[in-house]
Amino acid sequence: MTRLQNKVSIITGAAQGIGLATALKFAAEGATVIVCDVKQAAVDAAVAQCQALGATAMGFVMDVTQREMVESVVSSVKDRYGRIDVLINNAGITQDARLQKMTLEQFDRVIDVNLRGVFHCSQLVADIMVAQGSGSIVNASSVVGIYGNFGQTNYAATKFGVIGFTKTWSRELGPKGVRVNAVAPGFIATPILSTIPDKVIAEMEHRVPLKRLGKPEEIANVYAFLASDEASYVNGAVIEVSGGMTV
Repeated sequence: MTRLQNKVSIITGAAQGIGLATALKFAAEGATVIVCDVKQAAVDAAVAQCQALGATAMGFVMDVTQREMVESVVSSVKDRYGRIDVLINNAGITQDARLQKMTLEQFDRVIDVNLRGVFHCSQLVADIMVAQGSGSIVNASSVVGIYGNFGQTNYAATKFGVIGFTKTWSRELGPKGVRVNAVAPGFIATPILSTIPDKVIAEMEHRVPLKRLGKPEEIANVYAFLASDEASYVNGAVIEVSGGMTV
């Protein structure tokens, strides 16, 4: 028996990077994988990869900032499978600028996706999980959400905020059998880094005691642990997965 056997799992931002690695990990662990992302072709490709691993998988084009879209997806999944066991709030964006240069559009857009989107998804699955007496919500924070980072006023605020959500919801939902935790990745090799010069990547690697960037699969492994019954007494935790960069 694989450790996520038949767990109905909604993963946002699941068509690339850490989200795709998570969808594939969950598929390999026996989960029913619900792939959510903003581009149809990418969603279809991710679903096909999950199905190739033998998993039950379906996909939805979903923008986490659009409440009606999230409501539609959650109700469709509930109607189809009768339950929702796991929510991985992985979707997120960056729009970096120093405080003095940041536009209101940059600020609002990142807050909308990274904070409001997590709220929408979590609020809409909470009643279902509470009614069934079990569930696991895992939120994507970041080491930036613990220590801040130059040029990331908006992103840091959202990732600090997600930790606040996690601590609060773990208190509210824990007594109902629903666990809420967060993962704080460090520097991970994803398509987001494709625009960063090699010299900067080398500097990033130098800052990490393990002397390398993380792999998306290394975050997915922690998501899978937190979603599983192996983590049945882990609630309200923020697990840093950064190769020790903040030591």
